[in-house]
Amino acid sequence: MNGNRFGRLFQVTTYGESHGDAMGVTVSGCPAGLELDEDDVQKELDRRKPGQSMITTSRGEPDAVVINSGTQDGYTTGTPIGMVIENKDARSGKYEPYVTAPRPSHGDFTYSAKFGTRNWGGGGRSSARETVNWVAAGAIAKQILEAHDVQVKAHVNQIGDIEAPPVTFEEMLEHTEENEVRCAHPETAEQMREKIDEYQEEGDSIGGSVYFETRGVPRGLGSPRFDSFSARLGQAMMAIPATTAFEFGLGREAREWTGKDRNEDWTFDEDEDPVPVGNKHGGIQGGITTGQPVFGEVTWHAPTSIPKEQTTVDWETGEEKEIQVVGRHDPVLPPRAVPVVEAMLNLTIVDFMLLGGHINPDRMDGQVGEYDTEYHPQSPQNQ
Repeated sequence: MNGNRFGRLFQVTTYGESHGDAMGVTVSGCPAGLELDEDDVQKELDRRKPGQSMITTSRGEPDAVVINSGTQDGYTTGTPIGMVIENKDARSGKYEPYVTAPRPSHGDFTYSAKFGTRNWGGGGRSSARETVNWVAAGAIAKQILEAHDVQVKAHVNQIGDIEAPPVTFEEMLEHTEENEVRCAHPETAEQMREKIDEYQEEGDSIGGSVYFETRGVPRGLGSPRFDSFSARLGQAMMAIPATTAFEFGLGREAREWTGKDRNEDWTFDEDEDPVPVGNKHGGIQGGITTGQPVFGEVTWHAPTSIPKEQTTVDWETGEEKEIQVVGRHDPVLPPRAVPVVEAMLNLTIVDFMLLGGHINPDRMDGQVGEYDTEYHPQSPQNQ
């Protein structure tokens, strides 16, 4: 199975299955001298982990991360960073009925058809549990970006037909984590929660979307065509399980705008640099960042694991079956997807900043050739 690596210079390689022994990720390309410990990563994992509210799966995973390589005395060394998150609450028995009778709209049949086998417990590699690795890697990227004054934030802007009004970046920072839905507009968050409860009581699920925005992304990131910033960001977002759409700037609304209305004139900023008037382009022109905030939206379909009765076929027995997918599943995905979206944004931006020379690939302080640094380990014999 290919497709387990993301990034060019800041490379993330993951492994693990939903009900396997552990999830794991290796991060290659992190510069030396970055302050990093397990608490920095754990903070982000706690935002994604299951069982945090009544609108998430009740699977009781602590998602405790162990960093087992790539750091020394609280700083990165420039070598690959290995992280492991053990699975503690896997219960595969409930998935036995679906080994040869695929659940509707899951990856069960396509995985079996491609490989002739699959890890069926909890969906195996196709499970969104795998995103725990992405959030762990994204936490490292976040630490790097904070050192370069780049901020990333996301919030749930729609659940079903309930849509939040536009909010500012500051409101997202202040309010997103204040409610279980992770919507930065408190009044809408209450309506969303009621809607989710309704579907949950009916044994059904509902879709939604996440809005994201950045501050401090430098201009000039991205290469035209296949390595454009928008193309790579789209790949990152569409890799998240259950996503059905990605857009930036005006997104789908752009089809309703004339060229004259959408085009933004150029002017000079306070430093006499050319800047566009406005940001309908979402911080990206010609596939390259303009230095304006990058913003957009990602859409999720309703979770496919629902207790309502559905029909499948068992290719081993030749029977048609009525099934109910019993287990511990999220009734809605965007609330737990917010930290995943932020992680993929962080990873994409760091990789492009390394590629563009904005970050020294060897060391955070940029002091090439200097060996006696504040983060170099001290000799025990000299103490």
